[in-house]
Amino acid sequence: MQTVDDLIETCTTIIWIASALHAAVNFGQYPYAYFHPNRPTVSRRFMPEPSTTEYAELTKNADLAFLKTITPQLQTMLGIAIIETLSMHLTDEIYLGQRDSLNWTADDKPLEAFKGFGKSLELIENNIIRRNNDKKLKNRTEPVNLPYTLL
Repeated sequence: MQTVDDLIETCTTIIWIASALHAAVNFGQYPYAYFHPNRPTVSRRFMPEPSTTEYAELTKNADLAFLKTITPQLQTMLGIAIIETLSMHLTDEIYLGQRDSLNWTADDKPLEAFKGFGKSLELIENNIIRRNNDKKLKNRTEPVNLPYTLL
C-alpha cells in the first residue's frame, strides 16, 4: 500500500467480505440446502447411456436410480451440520452499523461518519423491505412467498 486511497480500498474490501458478502453467501444456505435432494454434494454415477443396465434401472424406477447417485447418510449429515453452522447467527451479534456502546470514540468526525453510514444502511434495508412487498417482483413473492432477508 502506497497511499491513503490504497488503505481505504483494502479496508473497504475486508469490510465487504466480512459483512455483506458473507451474509449474502452463507446465511441463505440452510433454508435451501438442508433438504439434501435440493443440492446433492456429489453425484456417484454418470448419467446413464441408453441400452445400459443403469439406463433400464432409471426408466424402471427413477427415484431409486437418483438415490444411488447422492452421498451416503453420514456424509449428508456432516454436510447439513456444516451448512447449519455457517448459516447461524450468534445471539450476541452486533450488526454492521451498530455499536454496543456509543462511547467508542470522543472524536466528532468518526462519530458523524458512523451516523451517516448507519443512515445509508437504513435506506438499503428500507429498499429491500419495499422490494419484498412489491407483488410485481415474482422472485420475491412467488411461489413460496420467501422474502429476501440476508442483508
